Amino acid sequence: MGESILLFLDMKGIVVSSGSACTSRSLKSSHVLSAIGVEDAIAQGSILFSLGIDNSEAHIEYVLETLPPIIKRLREMSPLYEDSQA
Repeated sequence: MGESILLFLDMKGIVVSSGSACTSRSLKSSHVLSAIGVEDAIAQGSILFSLGIDNSEAHIEYVLETLPPIIKRLREMSPLYEDSQA
């Protein structure tokens, strides 16, 4: 799901990456997410937000408004979340 999130956010002008730099060349999920008990299938859908000096509160608010409908749409399409849609 991570790549789909990337694509949808990109279409809205939000640039993020999928996973951390240390896992960018492998299909492994983040060792940090694994250590806190996140299932591999879910962890592989993680995205990484980086903030810099040019980011503003308005940028963050835009992401917070834009991201939930994208996640909702993708969960409705994903077999991983079939049981939670009842």
